[in-house]
Amino acid sequence: MEYSKNPKNPQYRVWILLGCVLAVLAAYLFVMFDLQIVHGADYRSQSVTQIVRSTTVEAARGDITDRNGKLMVGNRQTYTLTFDSSLLSDGIDQNSAILRLVNLCIDQNVEYTDRIPITKTAPYAYIEVSKTQQKHFDRFIKESLKPYLEKQLKKRASQTEAAKNDRKGKTKPPQPDAFFDDPTLNIENMTAGQTMDAMHHYFEIDPKLSAADARKIMAVRWELALRQTYATTAYVLADDIDINLITLIKDGDYLGAEIGLASTRQYETSAAAHILGYVGDINPEQYAELKDKGYSINATIGQDGVEAAFESYLHGTNGRRISNVNDDGKVTSELYTKAPKPGNTTELTIDLELQEATEQLLAKKIEEISKKDGIQRGGAAAVIEIGTGDVLTLASYPTYNLTDFTKHYNEYLKDPGKPLVNRATMGLYAPGSILKPLSAVAALESGVTNVNETLYDTGKWTYPGYASSYARCWYRPGHGRVDVRESIKVSCNYYFAEMGYRMGLETLNEYISAFGLGEHTGIEIGDYAGKLASEKEGEDQAPWAAFGQANQSYTILQLANYIATLAGGGEYYQPHLLKSVRSFDNSELIYESNPQPSHTIDIAPQHLNAVLAGMHDLATTGNVYQYFKNCVVEAGCKTGSVQTGRKIADGTFVAFAPYDDPQIAVAVVIEKASAGAVLASTAVEILNTYFTEDQIATTMIGENQLLG
Repeated sequence: MEYSKNPKNPQYRVWILLGCVLAVLAAYLFVMFDLQIVHGADYRSQSVTQIVRSTTVEAARGDITDRNGKLMVGNRQTYTLTFDSSLLSDGIDQNSAILRLVNLCIDQNVEYTDRIPITKTAPYAYIEVSKTQQKHFDRFIKESLKPYLEKQLKKRASQTEAAKNDRKGKTKPPQPDAFFDDPTLNIENMTAGQTMDAMHHYFEIDPKLSAADARKIMAVRWELALRQTYATTAYVLADDIDINLITLIKDGDYLGAEIGLASTRQYETSAAAHILGYVGDINPEQYAELKDKGYSINATIGQDGVEAAFESYLHGTNGRRISNVNDDGKVTSELYTKAPKPGNTTELTIDLELQEATEQLLAKKIEEISKKDGIQRGGAAAVIEIGTGDVLTLASYPTYNLTDFTKHYNEYLKDPGKPLVNRATMGLYAPGSILKPLSAVAALESGVTNVNETLYDTGKWTYPGYASSYARCWYRPGHGRVDVRESIKVSCNYYFAEMGYRMGLETLNEYISAFGLGEHTGIEIGDYAGKLASEKEGEDQAPWAAFGQANQSYTILQLANYIATLAGGGEYYQPHLLKSVRSFDNSELIYESNPQPSHTIDIAPQHLNAVLAGMHDLATTGNVYQYFKNCVVEAGCKTGSVQTGRKIADGTFVAFAPYDDPQIAVAVVIEKASAGAVLASTAVEILNTYFTEDQIATTMIGENQLLG
């Protein structure tokens, strides 16, 4: 049968259509054959091993500013290198992948995290590390390593016993092992070397590897082991890595490696280290407490200072990221299901310029004194705003640098000068004569004296009826006749010993407590309470306690706040560091300080005037006038020194200014400074730093004006 080739023939068009259908069907069959037969195994593997991972994206911490909005601590975006064991496919040796990645870091001079608290080379010894690091390691030893060792020892003992009882010799004893067969092994109290050997077994590290390579693997494996407790397989191996390393990792196909974005703390000042504190890895106890609030086991958390005190404001809200990972461990796609929200901007009461200047002035004075006698000493200073309790300055010397804090932590820890101690809140000092204004208020208000009574200072006050119990005045000839105002100016021990005797210790301590001494101030970063003077039955410490020479001790923060309370007319404000909190984009005011006096000490106007006038007299006509003549505002002050046994006396000093309208109170201590007058020049420089020319122009300074 013949068919027409005429295009107009309908049958010809049918055959063309049929040919197209057959071609499409053939192509389809070819693709199916390729997918299912030729490459079926590959695609089947990919479909099975394609992993969808949900990871936490840590939010950037909030900024910390001073009271004037000057940035103290911010953030800098960085890249992190994470090793995630879940990215390793079956058959991949985890130890080999870790070693290859760590060696790359070493080759590129990238510092990787090694927090095992044992020296890196033999002979191994335990080393002192931060409390957080030690807690992590102790947890691993207790929950992972010891149970493993106990199991292995029991297994070996059982095998040995079975071999002994097998008369036919079919049961073989365990292979000799220098570690397990060591008769000195005590898993409850292992040496550092034994701990390293135990970890070598636990992590199944190839015995052919060098000790150095084994150590590299251990540093990562024990961190991963700890995280497995919390169902986490990722561990940040290195922070703040550069593009060069990232490129090498991507091009070199380093299995288990993952590059992530993070932020690290950026310090805009070298001052205020003890106030700001530092951040660090969350420890197991903190994680257990905070995991329900969205914290991850890899979280960074405030460990000290305001970083810890205001953690809830600074931490922010973490995000979530979904990643698709193929069987080669490569991320094929990423998607944020919840974007991270940065922490809040936290404004402190600190005046950064004043803080920086105070630290410099304190260090300068201490180094000047120490250069003369070669004695190592420390010191502290505090400045408080009167009428609010705002802490403007907390300085402690020696101090440390937050920028390289982690790197030099062990050095700081061993430094005999104890730079990690915040002497402004944790240093306890006998007040000496700076307590006399308070004792004067107590004597006047309790009615044991009045502003007009005078006493004749002979240079030696003797306890009535006990000639062997006495208190000498620092000016041995005696000051002659003095009233309360003059006794403060000349710092007359005779006068205050008599006042202490009249009041008794119970009454005196009631007033001392009312001014906040011997009790926690409540400051957010924490402090020591100190202690009031005490006495055994049959003793009377009141005469000596009244001029600050009994068994009492207080912090410089407490002493500064006592002067702020006194100059503020008896209104006691709790010292605090938090001024306000705003959202990271400044769109919402979350918290704003509204300080109110917690209590008011009743002080009659004539009593207050007499006490403050005595402090003013000391600054204007007393033995520190040579320093205060250079002060840009009129002030009131008091010196103090404390002789304890044969030790050189600590020097203390307090001041307030301006005299007619008190705005700030200052307290300074320098250990082994001999006398408080030595500190007067430093206090004057602090006052001059605060009262700038603009402030002076708007402050009406009168002469001989007393508070009413």
